[in-house]
Amino acid sequence: MIRTRFAPSPTGFMHIGGLRTALFCYLFARKNGGKFILRIEDTDQARYVKGAVEKIYESLEMAGIVCDEGPHAGGDFGPYVQSQRKEIYLRYAEKLVAEGKAYYCNCPKPAEGEELNCNCRNCEIEPDGGDVVIRFAVPKSGTTTFSDVIFGEISVENAEIEDLVMVKSDGMPTYNFANIIDDHLMEISHIMRGTEFLASTPKHKLMYEAFGWTPPTYCHLPPIMSPDGGKLSKRKGDAYFGDFVEKGFLPQGLMNFIAFLGFAPPNNPENKEIFTLAELAEVFDLKGINKSPAVLDMQKLRWMNGEYIKHMPFDQFYLMALPFLDAAIKGDADKKTLAHMVQGRVATLSEIPEILDFVDNLPAYSLDIFINKKTKSLNKKKKKKKQ
Repeated sequence: MIRTRFAPSPTGFMHIGGLRTALFCYLFARKNGGKFILRIEDTDQARYVKGAVEKIYESLEMAGIVCDEGPHAGGDFGPYVQSQRKEIYLRYAEKLVAEGKAYYCNCPKPAEGEELNCNCRNCEIEPDGGDVVIRFAVPKSGTTTFSDVIFGEISVENAEIEDLVMVKSDGMPTYNFANIIDDHLMEISHIMRGTEFLASTPKHKLMYEAFGWTPPTYCHLPPIMSPDGGKLSKRKGDAYFGDFVEKGFLPQGLMNFIAFLGFAPPNNPENKEIFTLAELAEVFDLKGINKSPAVLDMQKLRWMNGEYIKHMPFDQFYLMALPFLDAAIKGDADKKTLAHMVQGRVATLSEIPEILDFVDNLPAYSLDIFINKKTKSLNKKKKKKKQ
């Protein structure tokens, strides 16, 4: 069975790139009748951001992405939150130590840019002797090769790979080790993640081999760039999903737009651009993912969001627009009438106050001036004829 996973770290709020990863994993699982799993990778407690886990759940819910397994799917959280699985990782790390494929190390962490100068591989280090970590013993000869759905076959000389830490001195596993154990135990068939993890994949492949396990299929997604060609920036408000929602973009429109960041349906003869999540699942195919970085085109996003606003049921639009109407209108104006007026004219909900800023400055006209007197007299004549 196809089993995909979205495994965010709660070190910040939901990034657009992370949400695209979750969406692609979700669509691929749905397309193939598989399962989509949510796993919280919270082993880096020093970078843990309070409230980030709740924001992950909230963002997925707004996006319409439903987990089949994991803490947000209900049930027992334990199997899907890494900080609650320390004993499992330690057990597997000690298994590799017993087999001579890993070792205890008490060397100080090298400074950034410096190589590890360690001889612990050949020493007898006590596991409880101070700041001791468990390192994976990378084979020093040969080549490690893995295949990626998007980037093809990639090879790295083992001599270039450092003996990586699997378990830190505080007993917490590192990302590179914990995700190997979890992906195997959770029977993940396909791993989708950003290209920043390409460099780590040879290490993962070697650990799979050390355990005698078959690695999953890898699919590394190209990055999403800002309109100026740089990284998405929190300062510019184009990094986090919540930033866009606060600006008045609809979650449905955002998800439709995000789906096409680096992806195009292989079979779309009519060049259709507006899709529901269910329709996206029908057309999703890994062959449609591009190698090149995707660019966040704000003009395209505004157009797509405007289409969603224009075609949504009025009652639904009115409820979503009401906070923006309240911000624009302080008097007793008919907000429903004004909402009807602006629904087809805005690309985002946040444009409503600007469009309606004239309302509170209008004089208190009598409603009689809006009645066409000629039409009124004609209506009177019609009534007399009927009598």
